[in-house]
Amino acid sequence: MSDRAELLLELKQRVGCCINEAEAKLHALSKDIWSCPELAYEETKAHDRLVAFFSQEEGWTVDSHFKLETAFRATWGATTGSDVVSVGFLCEYDALPGIGHACGHNLIAEVGAAAAVGLKAVLESTRELPAQVQVTVLGTPAEEDGGGKIDLLKEGVFDDMDVVFMAHPLQDDAPYLPLVAEHDVTIKYHGKASHASAYPWEGVNALDAAVLCYNNLSVLRQQMKPDWRVHGIIKHGGVKPNIIPAYTELEYYLRTPSRAELQVLKSKAEMCFRSAAVATGCEVEVLYARNAFDNILRNKTLEDLYEVNGKALGMEFTTDEEVLNNASGSTDFGNVSFAVPGIHPYFYIGSKALNHTEEYTSASGDDQAQFFTLRTAKALAMTALDVLLDPELLQKVKQEFTEAKLREDRKLTGEHTE
Repeated sequence: MSDRAELLLELKQRVGCCINEAEAKLHALSKDIWSCPELAYEETKAHDRLVAFFSQEEGWTVDSHFKLETAFRATWGATTGSDVVSVGFLCEYDALPGIGHACGHNLIAEVGAAAAVGLKAVLESTRELPAQVQVTVLGTPAEEDGGGKIDLLKEGVFDDMDVVFMAHPLQDDAPYLPLVAEHDVTIKYHGKASHASAYPWEGVNALDAAVLCYNNLSVLRQQMKPDWRVHGIIKHGGVKPNIIPAYTELEYYLRTPSRAELQVLKSKAEMCFRSAAVATGCEVEVLYARNAFDNILRNKTLEDLYEVNGKALGMEFTTDEEVLNNASGSTDFGNVSFAVPGIHPYFYIGSKALNHTEEYTSASGDDQAQFFTLRTAKALAMTALDVLLDPELLQKVKQEFTEAKLREDRKLTGEHTE
């Protein structure tokens, strides 16, 4: 075994020990966030708790309310120089309305904090590194609604990072699952009110427009690709049965496997929105959410490293093809993955409860989840060590990122790719 390999093995063992030593305070951090669920962009207590956590840890420089009111940044290590390698860990901590932390974002925050604390502990006592290192923890609010990471991307927060890590709780361990591109859209129809019995001909029926829009999209599904998704609701359908509705509103989510395909689906959906207005004589507003979520740009090099480290820690990665190939939700990490090489693996928390259910809320706050959460943090920190101690490996990660991004960019512009 080479000297570098021996050092890497030693550091990986030490990073696990360092995370174990911090177990009690990491558990308390997660439990405090879980006990006080807060919605997107309103995570003031979670923000303050994480800021306090890193402020109490020696050596970290902490910026509260960083670019966004409930975002933060904690950094350790080198700050300048061409040979600095910057590693980022992301924390999420927003909850869901009505059911709290049913997606386990308290555990995502704990994983990010644990991995960063463990990595920093071993690096600060190691002098045999090929480059200077900066470790950054970013608190990224509003993943469930709005896309805080996209807001931070627009502020240039990720510009100097070389590689970025986070992990999400689920029912299985998986180094990668296909998450899709997504954009929220609100459609508003404006008609004219009138008495629905006495003189309905004087009205312009906005509910008819909403129903036509809904049916148009239902018919569109016959020509949609099998992995495209359009799903929505009528949020406002009128006031009283005897008043021709002057205003209606629908909300839809549009999803496709890639951001290139999302542009195609959006153009088809818009024809459905606008034709309903033409048919009924209504005015229409089509209002897209500020941020569209991209699909995740895979980095197989990082995924493979994470899987090797996870298996060394006892993870049993799912081999279920239905799980591995079934695209489901969306995340603003997708946008980050187009700016910086990174991974977004999934981890088992000791429960087969489904995300976004009350049962998962209970599971994400259960003590049983702690072993699995810290094991995931160790695997992320170990993967970071792999690329930090091997400049050629880091270059391979970056090269794969560049080539994958180029292929995706060509899809957007319609260029032919082999």
